[in-house]
Amino acid sequence: MSNPLQPDQIASARLAEVGKVWTSDLSVSEFALLDAAGFEPLEFVMGSSVFHIGWQNQNLRQSTELSVLTQAMYTARFNAMGRMMSEASQVQADGVVGVRLEFRQHGLSAEHIEFIAVGTSVKHKTSPGSFRRPDGAPFTSHLNVQDFYTLLSTGHAPVEFVMGVCVYHVAAQGFMQSLKQMGQNVEMPQWTQGYYDAREMALTRMQAEAERVQAVGVTGVEWAAREWMWGAHTLEFFTSGTAVRKTGPGTPITPSLVLPLR
Repeated sequence: MSNPLQPDQIASARLAEVGKVWTSDLSVSEFALLDAAGFEPLEFVMGSSVFHIGWQNQNLRQSTELSVLTQAMYTARFNAMGRMMSEASQVQADGVVGVRLEFRQHGLSAEHIEFIAVGTSVKHKTSPGSFRRPDGAPFTSHLNVQDFYTLLSTGHAPVEFVMGVCVYHVAAQGFMQSLKQMGQNVEMPQWTQGYYDAREMALTRMQAEAERVQAVGVTGVEWAAREWMWGAHTLEFFTSGTAVRKTGPGTPITPSLVLPLR
């Protein structure tokens, strides 16, 4: 029996067939609009990373970032995105639209998480290569095709799906403080400040990624704050968006009224 193919070899074998039948997770409406924008779909691309989240010592009385955990969560996402981009490069795509970066618990252990990045690789029909990033790599964008089409009409193009991460521990309040707050409407300052700090660090890192790829701004910013397996006083703040660059003058867009028929 021959040795089984490694995951990257399996993907390479599938992607080598591109040109015979394209695959896409786009809806029919998105596919039609993608064609109107001058692009064609090439292949449904994906990347995955199963990651073991390490342990970091926490001081219950100190509000601070947990840098070991922050790096773990960022690296796992970065690995998944990088493998998706590698598949896009293999089919000579100009970019990937509709990128989704999701996670799920892997197996029985709460410390094992799989991050999955998916999207549809596309290529410009008349000017292939012209919409790639300044460094020649395919662009990545989490925008749906409707927003992608509108973005191009404004004289901008996507550069990269950028993100920022911060895992933060919020200090536990003392017994006397809890006693004083009992039965009262009162702000919990350590939690307010903790969320502020985590947000600012995550947003700053996302903006730094955009600057690194020579973008002029980030559109479609999304954020999420979640408590993970590290305890009730530990949260992860994650923010993401599509970094864009200016390509030329835009086309005026005239809004139109659409009435649904029901």
